[in-house]
Amino acid sequence: MNGTALLYTAIAASANIVGAVAVVARSRWSVRALDNMIALSAGFMVSVALLDLAPDAIKLHGESAAVVILIGYLLVHLTQHTLAPHFHFGEEVHQVTKLVSFSALAGLMLHTFVDGVAIASGFGVSHALGLLVFVAILLHKLPEGLAISSLFLASGESRRAALVASGALAVSSMLGAVLTQQLPILEQYGLPLAAGVTLYVGASNLVPEFQGKKGWSLPLSFFLGCALYYTARRLVGA
Repeated sequence: MNGTALLYTAIAASANIVGAVAVVARSRWSVRALDNMIALSAGFMVSVALLDLAPDAIKLHGESAAVVILIGYLLVHLTQHTLAPHFHFGEEVHQVTKLVSFSALAGLMLHTFVDGVAIASGFGVSHALGLLVFVAILLHKLPEGLAISSLFLASGESRRAALVASGALAVSSMLGAVLTQQLPILEQYGLPLAAGVTLYVGASNLVPEFQGKKGWSLPLSFFLGCALYYTARRLVGA
């Protein structure tokens, strides 16, 4: 078992809990800063999906990889925007039902499971790609934890339940990394699955969170995220 992949997955997963703690503790944060983090994350994630995950998957598995990439993309849309249509990244400011909060948790657990698959699959290709995927996932874990915990609180659940929900996301990521190294089907198709999910999260989840807001800082943060990924990619030799 690749201990390095598990270690980096654990670090990324812990950011889910940090985001939840920020909400439960009623810590103050800058909404604009959170928006900029989401925009930066979006640029980084779209870049890693298109420049490395998808090309490497197709190189390894041919046309079948493209089908799995599409399946990964569609699965996230099904779980986060069809079965749980209210879900969005960032703080929830409207009252929601318990069904909405638990549906969002179920959808996010699939997503965070694939986060673990992505990190393990990245390290399975090379240490450099594993590091790049880790950073891409780490960047959006904080707003992810913030989103699920605030959803639970908005549905009337306790602070403890909100923290448990974020913990479930962290455990799901760890499970994804462990099973990728144990199950042949995930070991074989984890990379294209991660490509589809990462592309969806970056382009279809995160970009809509900021693209309608005014000002230049958010689009600049998005392009900066793309540039940072390209620079990091050159530096680590991916």
